Amino acid sequence: MKYSENVSKKLNELLEKNYDAEAGYIAAKDNVKSSSLKNFFKERATDRYDFGHELKEEIRSFGEKPDKGTSLKGDAHRVWMNLKSTFSSDSDEVVLKEAIRGEKKALEDYNEILKESDLPASTRSLLEKHRSSVQAALDYVKTIKDFA
Repeated sequence: MKYSENVSKKLNELLEKNYDAEAGYIAAKDNVKSSSLKNFFKERATDRYDFGHELKEEIRSFGEKPDKGTSLKGDAHRVWMNLKSTFSSDSDEVVLKEAIRGEKKALEDYNEILKESDLPASTRSLLEKHRSSVQAALDYVKTIKDFA
């Protein structure tokens, strides 16, 4: 199966979103008081860092060039999240809501690219593994929110 420029473009977009998510989780860790939430966000940041490296390797394995860096949209969202949590009396809950929103969006992004019929088997397997991890994190963060 030929690795198309379309697949490369979509994987690079997903790579950028994972960079954004990693930076967002680092910001979230710094904006909560709860040590268990700090650990959760640190783990999610590490996951997204790992996802980024795996995506870069997958892109390179097909002779394409991975993008680098976060997006302006992601940078702006982190600034907004920092401001919102700074002025909120319950910043942990605010950050949790943003984490849920972000994980839902990540699932949408993974599901969208997995609809592609021309994905190589290795790419599909990698994306399904990432999607499963994102779903598990979303399920967990929803549970935390219910008890927060």
